[in-house]
Amino acid sequence: PPLHRSLGAWSTAAPSEPCPEPTIVPSYYTTSDAVISSESVFVVEISLACKNGAQVSWSLEHRSAQSGTYEVKFFDEESYSALRKAQRNNEDVSRIRPLFTVNVDHRGAWNGPWVSTEVVAAAIGLVVYYLAFSTKSSIQA
Repeated sequence: PPLHRSLGAWSTAAPSEPCPEPTIVPSYYTTSDAVISSESVFVVEISLACKNGAQVSWSLEHRSAQSGTYEVKFFDEESYSALRKAQRNNEDVSRIRPLFTVNVDHRGAWNGPWVSTEVVAAAIGLVVYYLAFSTKSSIQA
């Protein structure tokens, strides 16, 4: 089963007026190749019926960005303020309801082959050298 993570608070940066029953259309991107990048990047773009849209992104080191489903919670200004207050006071934050939640599926980042191409090339070079040296020795004998 996929790993399910709940990420910190993200404010929608919406005005203080509420957005009742928002229609949410999320799309997201996560890094899939660790060979060409130093961190796994998560970009979540959402479209709201009550607002033109918002964009959220964050990044984690590859070893911290395990594969699985990340739950990203969005809060309006009032509930985000209540969440921050609860976090400061070490209170239970699960009672504060987000405006909406987007699940981001990260399949993990590919770290490249187990053996680098340089090692494979060196091994092939050594084998070719050994075969050439052996053949030369047997011809001269």
